[in-house]
Amino acid sequence: MNRILIVDDDKELCALIKCSVLSEDIEADCCNTGKEGLKKLKEKEYQLVILDVMMPGMDGFETLKKIRAENSLPILMFTSKNDSASKVRGLRAGADDYLTKPFDMDELIARIVSLIRRYTRFNQPDGTLKQLHFDGLEIDIESRSITTINGTFELPPKEFDLLLFCAKNQGKILTKQRIYEEVWSEEYFYDDSNIMAIISRLRKKLEENPGSPKYIQTIKGIGYRFNKEV
Repeated sequence: MNRILIVDDDKELCALIKCSVLSEDIEADCCNTGKEGLKKLKEKEYQLVILDVMMPGMDGFETLKKIRAENSLPILMFTSKNDSASKVRGLRAGADDYLTKPFDMDELIARIVSLIRRYTRFNQPDGTLKQLHFDGLEIDIESRSITTINGTFELPPKEFDLLLFCAKNQGKILTKQRIYEEVWSEEYFYDDSNIMAIISRLRKKLEENPGSPKYIQTIKGIGYRFNKEV
C-alpha cells in the first residue's frame, strides 16, 4: 500500500484527507509543522508529500527546500487562492504540483494518484527504463530515437535531452529555470531563447498541429508541462 505524508497545521483537513485517500488504498500520516514533517520523512518511506505553504514556525517553502536537499519524491503544495507568486515560488523550489485552497477533494485525490503513479513508473533502478510510450509517440532511451506517425528518427542531443526530461516528468509543471539547469547543466541566466527555440523545433517534428501542441504544453508565465493525458 502506498503511503503519503500530509504536512498542514489544519488538523481537521489532515484528518479528512487521511480518511479520503483510503478509498484508493493509500495510507496517510499527518504532521502539523514542517519540523515534524522532516522528522517523519527520516522515519518512514513515503511516495508523496502534501505540504501547506502557510504554517507557523518553519513555513512550507523552507520545509520544501530541506526536503529537496535529500529527497526526490513528489511534493504537492497547498497555496492560497489567487496567490500566483507562491505557486511560482514553490514550483521553482522543486514542488511538482500545487492546489489552491479551498479545493475539491476528488481533484486532490486524482492528483495524488497521478503523482504517485508517475513516481512509481519512473523511479526505477538505472538501466531498467528503456522506452517510454505515449499516444502517437515512442521514445527509445537506449538508441536516443523517437517514433511518430512519420516514422523513426534520431533527434539532435539537446532536443532529445529536453524531450526526455519533460516526458519523464509527465504532468509536472516545469519552470524554464529547472529545464535549463537540467538539460544544459549550467546556471540559468533568464535567457529563454534556447529553450523556446528547441521546443519550437520539437513541436514541428512531433506535432500534427504545432500551434496546438499535444505533447509539450506551455504554462504561461511559468514554463512547460508534458501532457499527462497522452
